[in-house]
Parts: sequence; C-alpha cells; structure tokens
Amino acid sequence: MSRIAALFRSFRIVKEHVGTDHFGNKYFFIPEQKTWTGRSVRQRRMIEAANPKEFEYLEGNIPCEWDAWIRGRRKTPPTVEELLQNERYRAEVKLRVEEAEQRDLALQRQEYEDGLVARPAQTLIKGHASATHYGQVQEGEEPVSTANTFQPGAWTPGGNTPKK
Repeated sequence: MSRIAALFRSFRIVKEHVGTDHFGNKYFFIPEQKTWTGRSVRQRRMIEAANPKEFEYLEGNIPCEWDAWIRGRRKTPPTVEELLQNERYRAEVKLRVEEAEQRDLALQRQEYEDGLVARPAQTLIKGHASATHYGQVQEGEEPVSTANTFQPGAWTPGGNTPKK
C-alpha cells in the first residue's frame, strides 16, 4: 500500500502552507520541482480564498502585506506581529487625518468670520455641459412677441431678401 501512496504523491505537485490571514485566506508556496513526467515546474505563490466564489470577493479581502508577497515584491511572507503593527499604524494615521480635517474646518470657519476669505458663490446649475440641452433657451408655452417691429412677409428662409 505504501508504494501506491508514494506513486500517487509523485503525481501531484507539492505545496507548502506558509500562512493564513485574519480573513481566513490560506497562502501556499510551491517550490521549483519536477513532475513524474520530468517536466520542470517553476516556483509559484498562491492563495486559497476563504470565499472561493468569485462574486463574493470584495476589494480589500487580501491584506496588502500578503498581496506584496503573492506578487513577489517581498521575499518573506509577513509575520503576525508585522500585520498587527501595520494595522495599528493605519488606525493611527486615520485618527491623525480626522484631527487635521477638524483643524482645517475650524480655521476655515474662523477665516470666513474674520472676513479674510470670501464665501464661495452659490450657483444653481441646470444640467451638465456635455448634455445636448445645456445652455439652450427652453421655450415656454407663452407666445413671444416682437411687438411693433414685426412686418408680415419681411423674413424669408435662407437670408434672401424678398423681391418686390
């Protein structure tokens, strides 16, 4: 039985489990090896997703440290300590950004109150410049009159003057 098992193992490609992230994705390293037919298989890095269905994948389901390892931008897989340290750093940066935005809004309010900066003009824009009806005068239901300047028969198509 052991010879059959050894023969079966020689048919498949050996993959080494490297780590798992907090989403449940498993990461594997396939070293360079030869198959039973003598064909050489180059080394690869691969992932087995926690959600194997493609439509359930959301952007951000692979941490950037693992993504860098998969794409070969780093030689060693990330450690748990490194992942936790980077997560704390990202949370700290988010807090700093929120504080900077609050300071900026307070400064902007103070400049408006002191009259140092004019408030932006509030304009009402109808439509979008790329729309076919942008800037065109919309005709109302009320008739438009030219008052006393209208002369019957004075206008002809094409700009030709009437013959008398």
